[in-house]
Amino acid sequence: MDLITESKLRELYKKENIDNLKVSKNSIITPSARQYLREKNIELLFEDEKASQAEQKSNDSTKERNKEDYDEISRGRAKVNKSENNFKYQEFYSGAYFIEKPEVMTQIFGNKLVYKDHPIIEFRGKIDSMQSQLLEVMLLIEKKEITGLYDDLNEVLDILRHILSTEVRGEEFKLREVIGLTSAEIREQSHYPQKYFGIKHILPGTEMGEVLIKLNGLRSAVREVEIAAVKAFYQGGNIERVDIIMALNRMSSVFYVMMCKYKAGEYS
Repeated sequence: MDLITESKLRELYKKENIDNLKVSKNSIITPSARQYLREKNIELLFEDEKASQAEQKSNDSTKERNKEDYDEISRGRAKVNKSENNFKYQEFYSGAYFIEKPEVMTQIFGNKLVYKDHPIIEFRGKIDSMQSQLLEVMLLIEKKEITGLYDDLNEVLDILRHILSTEVRGEEFKLREVIGLTSAEIREQSHYPQKYFGIKHILPGTEMGEVLIKLNGLRSAVREVEIAAVKAFYQGGNIERVDIIMALNRMSSVFYVMMCKYKAGEYS
């Protein structure tokens, strides 16, 4: 099974200036790769289900080499023959088919399974953990009745959920405004708190108080999500899903702007 990425297509296009691309029916094509194909007007051609005898022998050889891996991940499970039509899942790495999903694996795209430590699965997990931490802070802010801050945090929660859903569906994410600010304004205000809030840069410390410490925790947590995204979308020397990585980078600045607004007494 092939993984077709944007970086692979760019490299191929530079070498051959292709107008069509022939791939197998089992190939995985990333969302950014599909976008690149559209931009370059490259026609996508799928090979016939019946491979040539040479291809078939190669496939059989590959299956034999991976047989031990098949057996390991399907132990205790009902793996079915590729020719049967009642399978439910397919392994992303080697093409093994399953009726039931092995406990050590999860879905990455459609019915394709990967191990749970796959970088994209780890990224999705980081987003999930970030949302959990954000909800805990929102509960605290709700109890303290800081309405403006609660509303801003709730807006960020919606954005994180949207980032996750667009990644899973392979759609582009567009960050227009957050807490009433454009991306450029967020960057500007986070760099110059004295100019916009009348305060110096905030240095973390216990003297900040509970609310600022919680907000600073969110700021550092979203940085970890951003790093996980870079690892997940690094393909062949290029970064895919720059839209998501840029949005996450701005989210850390958003939390810092919230900290500045709170310290300056701008939240009611």
